[in-house]
Parts: sequence; structure tokens; C-alpha cells
Amino acid sequence: ALGGRVNIINRSIILGSTEKIFVLLSGTIIAFALLFVFMYLLKENRNLTLAQATRSVQFTDETAQQDFQSSDEEETEDTARFFMLNQVDRNMLNQHGHAFEDEIDLFGICEEFRFFSAHRLGLYYDIADIRRFIGGLAVSHMMILQGMSGTGKTSLAYAFGDYLKNTTVVVPIQPMWKERTDLIGYYNEFTKKFNETTLLQKLYEASLNDRMYVTVLDEMNIARVEYYFAEFLSLLELPDQNKRHLDVISDVWETDPALLNNGKLVLPNNMWFVGTANNDDSTFSISDKVYDRAMVINLDRKAKPFIPKAVEGRSISATRFDHLTMKARREYALSNRNLRRIKQLDEYLMTHFQITFGNRIMMQIYKYVPVIVACGGTELSALDDMMSKKVLRKLETKNMVYVKNAAPGLIAFIEELFGNDEMAQCIEYIRNIEINA
Repeated sequence: ALGGRVNIINRSIILGSTEKIFVLLSGTIIAFALLFVFMYLLKENRNLTLAQATRSVQFTDETAQQDFQSSDEEETEDTARFFMLNQVDRNMLNQHGHAFEDEIDLFGICEEFRFFSAHRLGLYYDIADIRRFIGGLAVSHMMILQGMSGTGKTSLAYAFGDYLKNTTVVVPIQPMWKERTDLIGYYNEFTKKFNETTLLQKLYEASLNDRMYVTVLDEMNIARVEYYFAEFLSLLELPDQNKRHLDVISDVWETDPALLNNGKLVLPNNMWFVGTANNDDSTFSISDKVYDRAMVINLDRKAKPFIPKAVEGRSISATRFDHLTMKARREYALSNRNLRRIKQLDEYLMTHFQITFGNRIMMQIYKYVPVIVACGGTELSALDDMMSKKVLRKLETKNMVYVKNAAPGLIAFIEELFGNDEMAQCIEYIRNIEINA
């Protein structure tokens, strides 16, 4: 009986081993079959790829070159840290020369712009304010539009960009801004890319052509202008335009844009900055450093609507605008009579208030007055602008009690010197000091 059980166990072991061998053989056969199928499919795929490659050779040389350039551009974009500026380079290479409509004078620019703003945009401005705006552009690349909210400060600069057929860039200033990187961007060490701003892109674009560009620093005194705009203020003071090097980045890469020289960009002479300023508790006061360098326009009143002519925009080159301003200075230079009046006023202010105006303000007067005359204004109206915005405002730094007491004598001197009702802005400014002192 014991032997029979042993035989049964041995047969079971033999049968189990046979089944395992059978399973292993079957698995091996299936694996070889799958491998054969895979090798066959791989061979067919290689044949198909070869056929496609053979057909691709039939493409024209032009198509092949375009494909190569496209792959080269993609590789450059991956390794470049400036995307927007490199894109500007590529776009400018594909553009032909811009067509300008330069057959116009300063008087025509003022008239056309005023009608354009009213007809196309529904914005009404007094012709005197339009002349001040154009005159300010002729004197400085920095302008301040100040006054009550809702009087059209931002709209004026934006409308001028539309008139020039070159959209104005609006930069909303943020309260925490303190340095130039807030305006032009910065290099991100984590992404290895430069965080470019729209302003930097426009500065670079302006360097590649001769169109007039306008940038609005909206609510510029919500942060301290002397901090975030300090480098721009210093560069705009340099008489040699080619030495106005704006620091963009501290090192150099081969893939950097073409106009970046050692990480610097020349500040283009065809870019104007227009800051809007509100005077309330939420803003900072603008320092004399900024006021002295910028042209200032007060927009305190809304102009009355009028029936405008239908006028289209006009593309004017910066070179043409500079030519018109230089022509105005030759033809309408400040008269000797008014030059003597300015010197007499300067002596009076120095004697009674210990204030004077230096060479910078005199140079601005020499530039501003002829342009206002060429725009259709008068010498005295231009002098009224400059004296009220540039000179008399220095009275605010003096003892207000003394200034209030001496104000009637100053008003009488100005009216005797220039004539009654000729210096209306100066008289209004002094009387406001009397009331508020």
C-alpha cells in the first residue's frame, strides 16, 4: 500500500513538471512570434520614413531655406534672454521705409491736432493749450500735465499719439516704484530671461526709426519721480544725444538684441515722456529738480465744445519736427525789448525775494518763445507761461507771510513792465499765493 502511494506521488510530480515545461515552451513560442511581428513592423516603418525623407528632398531650395531659418529662430528664442526686443529686430528687418507726411508747419500741426482730437475722439482743447503742448515738446523731452482730475491730461497725450498714427504708450505708475527697473524690467535669475516691459520695447523700437513716440507716465507723482525716473532725468540733460546710454543689463550675451551695446541702450531722441500729476493727499510733491527740467502745463479748465473740421491723422518724422523748431528759432527769435524786460524782472525778484533763474531756464525761454509764435501765439503769452511755471513758483520756497505782504508790489511792477492784462497767468498765480498764504 505504501509503495502504491509513492508511485501515485511520483506520477503527479512528473505530470506537474510536464505541464510547466509545456507552459514555458508555449510562452517562448509566443514571445518569438511577437518579436518577429515587432521586427517586421519596425522594418516597414523604416521604409516609410525613408520614402518620406526621399520625397522631402523634392522641396524647393526656398522652402528648405525657410525651414532652416525657422528652426534657427526657434533655437535662438530658446537660448535668448530678450524675446520682445529680438522680435522687434526681426520685424524691422522685414519692413520697408516708413512713409512720412511732413509737408506741414507748426501752425498747421496745432490746428490739425486740435480738429483731429475733437472730430475723431470727441476731445476739446483750447488752442492755447495745444500750442503749449507743441511748444513744450520743442523744448524738453519731459513734460508735466497737472491739474484737476477729469480735465483731459492723459487724453491729450494719448490723442497726440493717435494724430501721429503711432499709439501712445501709457505706463500706470505704481506707489512702490523706486528705481529704473520698475520702468524697463529686470533679469530673472531663476528663468534666465529678462522681464521686458512695454516701455523698454518702445524705447528699442524708437531707436530703429524716425517716428515720433510719446510715453505717458500716468499719475507720475503717486511715487517719487526722483527715484524711479532719476536715470532718465540725468540722461536727458546730456547735450550729446549719442552719449545718453541707458543701463539695461550688466553683462553681454551673443543672443542679445543688436542695439544693446555692452548691455546699454542709447536713449532715443524721438521719444517724449509726458507725466500726468494730481495734487492731493495721495501723491508726493514734485521736486524742483524735476520741475526745472520738464515743461509744465496746467489743465484746470475744460475747453468749450466747437464744430471741428474733418481731419485725418498725420505721420510726422522727428527729424522734420526738429527742423521746424530750429526754423522757428531763426525766424522768431526773442526780441531785444522782451529780453530787457526779463532782465529787469530778474533783478526785481533777486532784490525783493532773493530768487533768480539760471542758464537752464533762460535756454528754455529762448527755445519756447519762438515756437509759440510759430504756432500762432505771441511773445508775451509765451513769456507769461514760462514766468508763471518756471520762475514765480520759486516764491513757494520763501516765507509766505513776507511773500503775501510783498505781492501787491510785485503785481504792480509786472503790469508796469509788460502792460496791463498781458501777463494774466503770472498775476493769477501771485493772487492765489495771497489768498492761500
